[in-house]
Amino acid sequence: MKRSFQIKAMSFFLCAFLASTIAFAQTEAKPLASPRDSVSGTVAGANITIWYGSPSVKGRKVFGGLEPYGKVYRAGANEATTFTTDKAILVEGKPLPAGTYAFFVIPQEKGQWTVIFNKTAKQWGAYKYDESKDALRVMVTPKETAMHERLVYLINQKGFSMDWDKLSIPVTITANPAM
Repeated sequence: MKRSFQIKAMSFFLCAFLASTIAFAQTEAKPLASPRDSVSGTVAGANITIWYGSPSVKGRKVFGGLEPYGKVYRAGANEATTFTTDKAILVEGKPLPAGTYAFFVIPQEKGQWTVIFNKTAKQWGAYKYDESKDALRVMVTPKETAMHERLVYLINQKGFSMDWDKLSIPVTITANPAM
């Protein structure tokens, strides 16, 4: 009788374990708050790829609020945004060798923003950003644009832009005649 009770108890716990495993397996994964995305294209003869996390505005004040003015911003969410070019290019007239870079911006309330291509491509956000590892820094002028709920990168014939909220941050790319 004691043995029969032990077998029933073990059977009960085994069934409960299996049922809970199946129940947890059936729950749907929640969509990511800032899903990863990428965009690729050819600009000035170079193949460009930008890989980024795409956060949403969600009614928040983005620049000067969520992302403070005057501080390095990872230009996306979670991992730092990466920018890859398979050929040497000119960015805003300055040379950038072929390679993969972390891409950052420094927003400003008024005037030009700093755009940064950092040699440490794989990093989480901008928490360990090291200015001494910058491959290139250039200045760009933001433009007002239509509302973009999600941060998005767009590649065009003149370069690319980071568009989020009501701002577009255009970056000009041209061919590097030295290459």
